[in-house]
Amino acid sequence: MKKADQDGFDVRHHLSTVTRYSVSKEVSQNLIEGSTIPSECTPIHLNLVARHGTRSPTKKRLRELENLSGRLKEIVRDAEGKKVPGWLGKWVSPWQGKVKGGELIRQGEEELYQLGIRVRERFPTLFEEDYHPDVYTIRATQIPRASASAVSFGMGLFSEKGDLGPGRNRAFAVTSENRASDTKLRFFECCQNYKSYRKAKGPAVDKLKEPVLEKITASVAKRHDLNFTKQDISSLWFLCKQDASLLNVTHQSCELFTPSEVALLEWADDLEVFLLKGYGNSLNYKMGVPLLEDVMHSMDEAIKAREDKFPSGSYEKARLRFAHAETIVPFSCLLGLFLDGSEYEKIQKEKPLELPPQPPKTRDFKGSTMAPFGGNNMLVLYSCPAASSPKYFVQVLHNEHPIALPGCDGKDFCPLEDFKDKVVTPHLKHAFDNLCNANLDDPKQKNPSLWSWLLGSSQKAEL
Repeated sequence: MKKADQDGFDVRHHLSTVTRYSVSKEVSQNLIEGSTIPSECTPIHLNLVARHGTRSPTKKRLRELENLSGRLKEIVRDAEGKKVPGWLGKWVSPWQGKVKGGELIRQGEEELYQLGIRVRERFPTLFEEDYHPDVYTIRATQIPRASASAVSFGMGLFSEKGDLGPGRNRAFAVTSENRASDTKLRFFECCQNYKSYRKAKGPAVDKLKEPVLEKITASVAKRHDLNFTKQDISSLWFLCKQDASLLNVTHQSCELFTPSEVALLEWADDLEVFLLKGYGNSLNYKMGVPLLEDVMHSMDEAIKAREDKFPSGSYEKARLRFAHAETIVPFSCLLGLFLDGSEYEKIQKEKPLELPPQPPKTRDFKGSTMAPFGGNNMLVLYSCPAASSPKYFVQVLHNEHPIALPGCDGKDFCPLEDFKDKVVTPHLKHAFDNLCNANLDDPKQKNPSLWSWLLGSSQKAEL
């Protein structure tokens, strides 16, 4: 499969959460036509929640690719006399011999560096102050690819603002909380009930995906007349995603699959994201409430500083966070992104949504759009003239483009009080400890509406 075949199908747009930011950003541009913000309204604070940039395969996946290399040699040997794709017989993992993985790679550094430059250019009045860590707060998880992403972003944001080296860089602080207690950015690791849910639901999710693998294994094996197993196809799909995203190579492993098979494999990946990170279970995103509260607290503090006429440079103007897909997907769900009005009402009542429809039907929930490498949500707080009512507004940008908020009647530019009342407050009824550390075996602690999906069986997917 070429990068874009004659029908315009580009595999790089169908890699779920392994999609490169530059590719996803092109798609995000078409989400909605943004509101026209009155010229007299000025941004006074910015919140950023971003995923780390493009990374190398993790240690576990490196071992899988090494195993695949040996397995492909077996398949080629057993196919003597048959026509085998030329690359298959001589394929060697590009990461052969590498024992550590998961680090931010150069493309990922560039993604975040350029994002930092664009954010500064887009909001020049927010970033005109001299740097101070209390004015521009930068936080990352303790995972190195997240903190490296924060550094890359900061180098772009503050480029030519200092005196270090030919790029006139400057030093800046990146803070992290202990991963065992980071309820704002690694809530998924601090929430015991979520960890139990994920462990219990994992096999059921695999079972939902299994018919996809069986169907595609049979068709690929027949088409190429090679003895592929389900594990082979699973590993080859993973290789296709790494090839296309990290190496920009689409003419080898990806060519084993037809466009319709790629779409189905992407859907299966998105199904897992939906059920284990997204709207498939209210706990997936409710546990992210400490992050939502932190965002709101930063806005309230910015308004207080402005109304108390604090001198410029004495209060925070941006809070910048760098984390993971397991952070950005739940946070996007808390905002109600990629939902219509009726679906939004369901999540307000903590009810799970229907599974994303299978291709060729279209769907709004796509990992490639919601949480690509470097994917991000920005919440920009605006102050409008005193004569106007209301005075403060929030604009939400997803991957730098305006996005509809169902809680704000489908608008991206929302009065702050409406945002609080309709988007934030409905999520605040459960404390993090009650959600995450309550004993589910204790009848006094059970909340049937909250836990029914967690304890229930998965919805059936028709294949």
